[in-house]
Amino acid sequence: MNMEELIYTYDGSFNGLLCCIFESYAKKETPSAIQTQEELSLFKNRIIVTDNDKANRVYKKVVKLSRFTANILKKAHLTCLTDKEMHLYSLAVRLINQGGGFIGNQTDPQLYPILQAIRHMEREAHLLRGFVRFSILGGALVGEIEPKNQVLPILRRHFCDRYQNETFFLYDRTHHQGLFYAQGKSTIIPVESFQMEASDDEEAHYRTLWKQFYDTIAIKERENPTCRRTQMPQRFWITMTEFQSPAHFSGAPINGSTDLANALAHAAPTEKPALETPPKSVPYDLGSTP
Repeated sequence: MNMEELIYTYDGSFNGLLCCIFESYAKKETPSAIQTQEELSLFKNRIIVTDNDKANRVYKKVVKLSRFTANILKKAHLTCLTDKEMHLYSLAVRLINQGGGFIGNQTDPQLYPILQAIRHMEREAHLLRGFVRFSILGGALVGEIEPKNQVLPILRRHFCDRYQNETFFLYDRTHHQGLFYAQGKSTIIPVESFQMEASDDEEAHYRTLWKQFYDTIAIKERENPTCRRTQMPQRFWITMTEFQSPAHFSGAPINGSTDLANALAHAAPTEKPALETPPKSVPYDLGSTP
């Protein structure tokens, strides 16, 4: 990379990425990289301010050319694909310049890694629908996950529908985000840090019962560690009750203690019905991938 190359820096949002595409066309320049504000660089960079009007103009253009591609861009922005911003920028630019004729070829070398990343994300979300473990703390259901992808927007509808009459908080340790649901409304907000508070005796008792149930239904003679790791990858075990240390079942603090009421107060939903599709500025259809 030479010193003349330009890096765009944005806020990490989908609208922000669309503004990077807008800026590229407005300035007639091609960025060598697009990165979030948390990333550091020694090279010249330009901060791209998120403007919803500009984002909508780009999004409407993409939808006009290919609604399928618009959906791909939104989904792929949630993935852990390496250098995903440049992958999505290049895809959008190619669509605008060439039209959508290449979209039907899912083995296209530019399109294939993006579709693979989406499949990886959707499989992870599918597994987490069954692997999330909630505890009752502070009068709410509280759970933690450590996903590779930003799966909370995908899990949102499933858990809000499943626990319509509950209050729950699901924390994503990897991306420092929290999904909070109460009284028919939900929101996903940044949560810089969160530590599960100590359980009371009743919660510790139910954790123990779950662990005993898990151990009791196991058939020792048919144990197959390789098969279990295939169906239940080890990276998910860290937040699953049945794989925790004895301290998890004693009512003692697990990772220290925090004021759960404080965390929930910061996350309190104020505007979004839980079972409607999210944001207002850019439609966010998280349906299944074709």
